[in-house]
Amino acid sequence: MGSDLLVRFSVMDNTHSVATLIDSTTSKIQQLQKAFAELESHRAVTLNLKWKELEEHFHGLEKSLKRRFHELEDQEKEFENRTIKARDLLVKKEADIVAKEQASLDKLQEKRDAAVFAIASARDKHRKVSSDDPAVVTTEGQNAQPSTEETPQENTISDGDLEEMKSPENEHEGVKSYPQLVTLCKEMDSEGLHKFISDNRKNLAAIREEIPFALRAAINPASLVLESLEDFYRAESTNTDGKKDSNLLGLRRTCIMLMECLSTLLTSLDLASASEVITEEVKEQAKEIAEEWKPKLDALDLDDSNGNSLEAHAFLQLLATFGIASDFDEEELSRLVPMVSRRRQTADLCRSLGLSEKMPGVIEVLVNSGRQIDAVNLAFAFELTQQFSPVALLKSYLKEARKAVSPSKPGNTSPTVQNEVNERELTALKTVVKCIEEHKLEEQYPVDPLQKKVVQLEKAKADKKRVTEAAKPQPKRPRANGVGAGPRVTNIPAEKTFYPRVAENRYPQYMYERPYVYPGPNDNHCPSLIGSATYSLSPAHGNYFANGYQYQAVQTAYLH
Repeated sequence: MGSDLLVRFSVMDNTHSVATLIDSTTSKIQQLQKAFAELESHRAVTLNLKWKELEEHFHGLEKSLKRRFHELEDQEKEFENRTIKARDLLVKKEADIVAKEQASLDKLQEKRDAAVFAIASARDKHRKVSSDDPAVVTTEGQNAQPSTEETPQENTISDGDLEEMKSPENEHEGVKSYPQLVTLCKEMDSEGLHKFISDNRKNLAAIREEIPFALRAAINPASLVLESLEDFYRAESTNTDGKKDSNLLGLRRTCIMLMECLSTLLTSLDLASASEVITEEVKEQAKEIAEEWKPKLDALDLDDSNGNSLEAHAFLQLLATFGIASDFDEEELSRLVPMVSRRRQTADLCRSLGLSEKMPGVIEVLVNSGRQIDAVNLAFAFELTQQFSPVALLKSYLKEARKAVSPSKPGNTSPTVQNEVNERELTALKTVVKCIEEHKLEEQYPVDPLQKKVVQLEKAKADKKRVTEAAKPQPKRPRANGVGAGPRVTNIPAEKTFYPRVAENRYPQYMYERPYVYPGPNDNHCPSLIGSATYSLSPAHGNYFANGYQYQAVQTAYLH
């Protein structure tokens, strides 16, 4: 503040000095006039320059200086006014900020006091309940009689949470549509649980939401889930065409769903309560099952699995749910990831197994095996798009797809084969367009040219369909009076060279219209999390696009 006053006084002094100098110009001009007259009197030759001209010149300079001086004074006053207003505004804002901070502190204090009061009330209520029931469950199957004072506080809370999880009041919470699940879990009936899920396969989304709550009613939820895995390989069989039995596929998907539901239950518990569910004994049992399953995975083929292997998914889910991944080699586990790359749970499963650092190698394997769509999805899931350019991968995928569907001898291509080629290319284009829209890559990879090609192929497909329908012989129709047959069709050539229409579901869109996260079948137990579509070509698209989902066409009692 003192420095501002000094500056202001200095400016005022300078202003006063300038004003004094301007006022003295008149006297200076008069002195100059006298000197000029004296000079002219001593000079023999008269000067051409008249005094009047000099006087007008100096008066003009005087007026110009005064005008500029007044302008500077006005600017100075305006600047001072702005400075004063800015200071007042800053003071006001500072006061507002202080008031808001104080109000926030008051609200925080109120919430803190309310939380402390709630904790104190809950603790008093818990102590009252504990004093009414002196028996405390310390370990599974063992009862002790310690007093409330002898029980450590942290153990009491943990055991209380476990008892609350199994209390009759809470075991039905969240189970509204299917109370039978509670009964089956309470009876530890894994076989009945499998059958109930199979019978209600049309409502798997709702069932999946309620199973984690129903598992709370089980005496030992982890053991119940482990028992449900007994027939995962024991019931394995194949049909006459070499395909796996659809009942077995449904059973395996149920096993995976139950392990996922157990994981959901564990995440809702605190660490102490979760350790009561997944005991060391349970971990050993899970490890024995994993050791039994592991050799069977060696027979799996990366191409045949089509990124949707239930066997590899179940093995990885077993390790993640029961926390035994550290007992197995990470390199071996990472080699299984490409076999489940199309499963919607793949990204979360890899994170829970600690395989995030292995993902660059997994994506490289997918790219080298012609599965660029899966590679793009995993690159986004693990933020590796700088290392693996999504646009470059999609262009490579489309290029390889076009190369794969091109007929070897274009001149001798039959209409049926050409239809298949167009259908595969159409599906590949739709796959790329959907992936671009899913990950918002329109600015980097415009979809207009691709969509135009899609429209062109769909139009050609519709035209060929009409031609094929027209080439079919018309069936005989009875006459109006019901006697005799209609006129014979005479415009059909003797040698019938038309080709039958390809069934519309012969080359399915591979769940193209279903939501994508890391997709499973339509009847997968777990609902989708992101609202866009999965990506793939038809099953006949090379080894990579194998018939991994053909079991969907089989209608059996256990397909779900």
